[in-house]
Amino acid sequence: MYYLIEETLRACTASDCHAGKQQYVAVLTPEEWQKERESFELGIDMEMDLSEIHTTKAEVNYDSITGTFALPDRKNMAAEYRKFAFALDEKGVIFIDPDENVLKLIRRIAESKKWRFPSLERFMFDFLEQIVTSDLSFLEKYERELDSMDKDIDNDLDPGIDRLNDIRGELRDLRIHYDHLIDMAQEFEENENNFFKAENLRFFRLFSNRVSRLFDMVNSLLDYTSQIRDSYESRLDVKQNRIMTVLTVVTTIFMPLTLIVGWYGMNFRYMPELESRWGYPIVIAVSVLIVVLSLIFFKKKKWL
Repeated sequence: MYYLIEETLRACTASDCHAGKQQYVAVLTPEEWQKERESFELGIDMEMDLSEIHTTKAEVNYDSITGTFALPDRKNMAAEYRKFAFALDEKGVIFIDPDENVLKLIRRIAESKKWRFPSLERFMFDFLEQIVTSDLSFLEKYERELDSMDKDIDNDLDPGIDRLNDIRGELRDLRIHYDHLIDMAQEFEENENNFFKAENLRFFRLFSNRVSRLFDMVNSLLDYTSQIRDSYESRLDVKQNRIMTVLTVVTTIFMPLTLIVGWYGMNFRYMPELESRWGYPIVIAVSVLIVVLSLIFFKKKKWL
């Protein structure tokens, strides 16, 4: 697909793009790129290999800027990243996408954006914005979920520690993703090859600032997950201490009873208590008295 950057994105033909009268946007598959890359006169030899795309980045070449996108799926952070490449110069930008990830973003731009002063810089700004357009509400969902976990801990309920660990991993992935987007925006803003108009560099600075705020929010959420995990571990320690206290109390109570059992279990021939009519009731009474006195003692010490 080919588009010209006018008041809106207007679909056109390849010959319209190559005419050079207006800046363009082209979306090609890797096979189409192999066939048509010479016609764009970018002077690069970029092979399309999805297995080599791992991050979002931009690289400045002698007469072009090339780079890749690796975008996490907000609906399923554990899914495979959406990957595609791009190349641009002052005439336009070319996306090399084996799927329709780029086309979905561009269609949303064509349907919702109308520019008073159309330019490649403004298109790139809107394209990058589409990548993070719903991320604020996306991060707020994480915050609400973490709030719910925090309340569960306060109510001595299981917060779902496995889910908490998943959230930490997803937030770390987002933090890396935002960091790469900031680096890309700063690379564009530096404008080493003067592909962009100086007065339009503000668009990249604006995008960088927005993503920086998302980056800071992710860091705050990561700190929140650490606090929740610490609270959960503290609750577990309290519960374990309570259990150990009960076990210690029980053990302490039964130690003298064990001594009595062991003492009279020896059955020596001349133990007078063995022949006494009151020996058995006395031992029972003494045992009960030991238990009661021990419980009163522990209660006063607030160990129970």
